[in-house]
Parts: sequence; structure tokens; C-alpha cells
Amino acid sequence: MCQSAWGGSTDSRADMFLYLLGLVVLFYLYRWIRELPRVSDKGSKHVYITGCDSGFGNLLARHLDRKGFRVVAGCFTEKGEEDLRKSCSGNLMTVHLDVTSKDSIDEVAAAIKEKVGERGLWAVVNNAGVAIPSGPCDWHTLEDYRSMLDVNLNGVIGVTLSVLPLIKKARGRVVNVASVFGRISPTGGPYCVSKYGVEAFNDSLRLNMAPFGVKVLCIEPGFFKTNVTDGAVHTRNVTMLWERLPQEVKDDYGSKYLQKAIAEVKDKVPKMSDGDLMKVVSCMEHAISAVWPRKRYSPGWDAKFLWLPLSYMPSCVTDYIILRGGIPIAKQIQ
Repeated sequence: MCQSAWGGSTDSRADMFLYLLGLVVLFYLYRWIRELPRVSDKGSKHVYITGCDSGFGNLLARHLDRKGFRVVAGCFTEKGEEDLRKSCSGNLMTVHLDVTSKDSIDEVAAAIKEKVGERGLWAVVNNAGVAIPSGPCDWHTLEDYRSMLDVNLNGVIGVTLSVLPLIKKARGRVVNVASVFGRISPTGGPYCVSKYGVEAFNDSLRLNMAPFGVKVLCIEPGFFKTNVTDGAVHTRNVTMLWERLPQEVKDDYGSKYLQKAIAEVKDKVPKMSDGDLMKVVSCMEHAISAVWPRKRYSPGWDAKFLWLPLSYMPSCVTDYIILRGGIPIAKQIQ
């Protein structure tokens, strides 16, 4: 019989591989069956969604309305509210919401409390977020960080705390939309900082709320074609950041850096962005409606096969891979 270098037979290794493969298949089959059941009586369950003017929030509001949930859609603009009312049933309620304003958050929470009564609020989906300004860390000011954290992190915390007593009453769910960039930071600026913060808030809240029967779930999308990944928006953003830099910092990066950065935004971001937004919306809907939802969802092939695997690697490996793909600077130390 053929022996391997470590003393086992080739047949034994093949049997072990098939055994492990069988276990993996059985695990995924069990998980698939377990995740099929959905909650009942959707018509009495209210779901509060932030950031419904466009993108994932807008699609989710429409989708849940068709599924029979009672949706409370938070919009920042009057147009967002009007468009949703025109395209959805009378069961959907729109509210003006500015997640950076405590008064606005409290006003919406009071309206929801009056609407749901003793049943409580089944779910809140913290979807509202912004992605600019975004650039290298030393291109930013403290105010850049503060303005984005006010939306992406403080807004999530403020909205959640405002309705948490209603969620506990319903033994419902909190669904936080973070990002795969809450696991790894390939870019500078406040975006990754804000999403890491959402991950930390999500994890601590999940543990704190478990004794109350409240489920806290996290959505970590990769690149999708929304306003967050709009090439024209990011081109204007990087140009604005560059133009306000002191000449000393511009000299550090080099006169051609801006041109290369814009070219990269126009070339790489569209190629990496998935146009099927329902991949994310389906994860959100599952987190809201499944009897046994997952604690984390990572929609997008880039999230599953690039960013998440990178996040588990040693820092020296991730640093090498990310830096090798970066734009060279003029004053790079050899």
C-alpha cells in the first residue's frame, strides 16, 4: 500500500477528506433548513427603517411593504417620502428623519410609540449612512471625521436607543448595516472608523439584549452600485480634498497623485460594484423575518472571497497586499 510522508495511506487521506466534506455539506444543509421558517402575523409587525430616500433602504421599504409588514420609512428629503408613498400601499408610513438631530430622532420615536402601542416595535433597520469625505487620513480634518461619525455611528446609536424599549416590548430585532470595511481598513479617512464603531456597538448590544429575547443582527455588504460607490461623487470628493490641502502635503504625494486617484476611482470601483442590490435587501429581509436569523450577513462576492478572508490574515500579509495595490507617492521611502 502506498504510504504518505507522514505515515498514513493515500486511501486514508481520501476517506478523511470525504468525511470532512460530508460534515461541511451536512452543516450547510442543516443551516439552510433551520433558516427557512418565517415569523407569522406580519401584518401586525412594524419595521422602522432609516435612510429610505434611495439605495438599500428604499428597496427594503418597498420589499417589506409587499411582504405585508407595517413599514415606517425614515427619509431625509420630502421627495424621498413622496416617491415612497406613491409606490407603496397605505400601510407604509413615511417620516422625516435626520439621524444627526436628537430632536428629529426623538420626534420619530414618539410617533412610532403612539402607532405601535402595547405591541411594541418588531424591528429597526439602521441603514442611513454616508461615504464621503473619503481619502488618505492626512487629507482630512477632525470635522470630516466628526460629520461622518454623526451619521454613520452616532446616528445608529441614537436611533437604536430611542426605540429600544419598544423593541424589548416586542422581543424584536435590531438590524445594523455596517460594511465589510468594518472588518478591514484598505482606505483612510472616517468611513472605516465609523463602520468599525458600528460593529462594536452591534456586538455589545447583541450580548446586552440577549437576556431580553431581542436579536441584534449585522449586515456587512461588499461593493454595490449605490450612491456610496458612485464614481462621479467620489471623483468630486477626492478633487475637493486635494484642492484644500496645503502645498506641503501635495508635494509629499506628488503632482500626479490626484490624476491617478481619479483614474482608479473611475476604473476599479465600477468593476468591483455589484449591481444586484437585492442581494443585500434579501439579507435584511431575512434578518427581520426569519425565525432563526444569522448574527452576521456578508452579501457580495467581494466580501466573501476577498475582504473577509483578508481580514483574518496576519497584519503583515494584509498590509503587503493592500500597499502593493496602492497608488505610489512621490516621497515614498525605499
